[in-house]
Amino acid sequence: MEPFVFFGGKGGVGKTTVSCAYGVKCARSGLETLVVSTDPAHSVTDVFDQPFGDDPESVDGVDNLDAMEIDPDTEVNRHLEEIRNDLSEQVSAAMVNEINQQLEMAHRTPGAYESALFDRFVEVMREADPYDRVVFDTSPTGSTLRLLGLPEFLEGWIDRLMHKRRKSIDLFEKAAIGNKEPRRVMDGDPVLARLQGRKEFFEFAGGALREDAAFFFVLNPDQLSVNETRRAIAEMREQDLSVRGLVANRLTPEPDPDENGRGARYLRARVATEAERLQQVRETFDPPLVAEITTRTAEVRGDLLDEVAEELDIETDAREPTFV
Repeated sequence: MEPFVFFGGKGGVGKTTVSCAYGVKCARSGLETLVVSTDPAHSVTDVFDQPFGDDPESVDGVDNLDAMEIDPDTEVNRHLEEIRNDLSEQVSAAMVNEINQQLEMAHRTPGAYESALFDRFVEVMREADPYDRVVFDTSPTGSTLRLLGLPEFLEGWIDRLMHKRRKSIDLFEKAAIGNKEPRRVMDGDPVLARLQGRKEFFEFAGGALREDAAFFFVLNPDQLSVNETRRAIAEMREQDLSVRGLVANRLTPEPDPDENGRGARYLRARVATEAERLQQVRETFDPPLVAEITTRTAEVRGDLLDEVAEELDIETDAREPTFV
């Protein structure tokens, strides 16, 4: 299977638990594995009961497994600082203050978060050589889909910017030296070089997501979760990204046959309702159910994480990446 595996879904469905369990499953099979959290909740620290930061660290008690948590605020600040430094080298001192003001405003826009986070997880993909498998615990569905839709959108946007930049250089140089070949284009324009670098970055991202990544959605057996998953699958299809499988999480355990109290009757009613939802998923969704995970009485950590890992019918073999 592809070297990069993404788990997404509605907020609170248990993506982190499933992602960590699959990471454990891959590591137990002998793969050098990295679990990456791009979810602001950062529950990977809670699941493994140890702190993680922006750099990969070994998971205690599990050979071959590392984890890291990407902090969105840190990434936004880093992203904007890189832009500020690049632009400051290419414009006059009089424009630096104006640039800083514009960047401060950009810092507060929703797109800044997605763009910075996208850059960081693509960097992780590009630098994944030490690992056979990288598992991404993504943010809730809407944010994830905006991230995955960036390459196609931004490739075309950068093409238009590069065209306009070449046109402006051409007009400027012709006005200055006559109808000759524009010197700045021949000598290497720094703005064009920057745009070309970004274009190559997004080309890599788009190719890696389509050729080297497998996507799974985690859902709960309730109608809201089922509906959102249906919409997410359709949006992924529009972006030429297919969902490999679905994980039904937090299923209600069925009581023993001889239990007839109020609690048992409630549980049986819940089980019946959830069975209808799962049947709906099986009959109307293209991606198959690859796991049906029952709710545990304790938080899923340690040995319980291994139990969940065994319930995931997702292969662990990882092929070499195409775009890295």
